[in-house]
Amino acid sequence: MGDEGLVEGIRTALRAVADPAKAEPMRAYMKSAMPFLGVPTPERTRALRPVLAAHPIADPAGCRGAIRTLWRDATYREERYAALALAHRYPAHLSADPHASLELLDELVVTGGWWDLVDDTAIRLVGPLLLAHPDVVAPAIRRWARDADRWRRRTAVICQIGAKDRVDTALLAEAIEANVDDPDFFLRKGIGWALRQHARLDPDWVRGFAATHALSPLSRREALKHLEDRPGSPGR
Repeated sequence: MGDEGLVEGIRTALRAVADPAKAEPMRAYMKSAMPFLGVPTPERTRALRPVLAAHPIADPAGCRGAIRTLWRDATYREERYAALALAHRYPAHLSADPHASLELLDELVVTGGWWDLVDDTAIRLVGPLLLAHPDVVAPAIRRWARDADRWRRRTAVICQIGAKDRVDTALLAEAIEANVDDPDFFLRKGIGWALRQHARLDPDWVRGFAATHALSPLSRREALKHLEDRPGSPGR
C-alpha cells in the first residue's frame, strides 16, 4: 500500500479539473475500455504538481506501493497516467531495487496493454533502469522479446529509444530479430521507430541492419525515412 494521503490527493486533484465534455472523445480516441475523466495532459500536469510536492516519498518501497495502488485501483485512465508521473518523479527510488522495480514495470506493461501506457513505461522507465542495471534488466529484455505477450515484446524493441550513444546494439538487434516476422502492427511500427531513432546516432549501423534483415515494408519505411536523402543511403 502506498501513501494514502498522496493517492487520495491525486484522485481529488484530477477530479477537480475533470471536463466531462472531453471525457468520451478522449476515451474514443484512445480506444480505452477504462473511462476518462477528461483531463488533457497540460491540465493534468498542473493539477498533479502541487500534490506531488506536498507528499514526498522517502523510500523505494513506499514509492512502488503508491504507484501500484494508483495503478491497480484506477477507475479512470488519468489515474494510471498519474501513476506513471509518480514513477518519473522518483528514478532513484526505482533504481534502488531493480529487481522489485522491474517486477512492477512488467505489471504496468502487461496490464496497461495499450500503446500510450506501454510506450511511456518502456522508454521512460524500463529504458533508464536498463542503463542503470544492465545485469538485471537485459536478461529480462531478452525474455520479453520472445514472450507471448505482444506488449512485453514491443517494450523489448523500443525500450532503448532515448539511450543515444549508450544503446546496446546487440540487445536491440536480438529484440528486433525475435519479432521481425510478426505481423502485429505495433511490433512492426515499434521496430521501425527503434531503428529510426538509432539512425540519428549511427545511420550506417541502421542501413546495414536493414540491408541484412527482411524487415516488413512498414518497419523498413519507418527505419529509413530520414536516411533516404542522405549520401550512402540505399537506392542512391
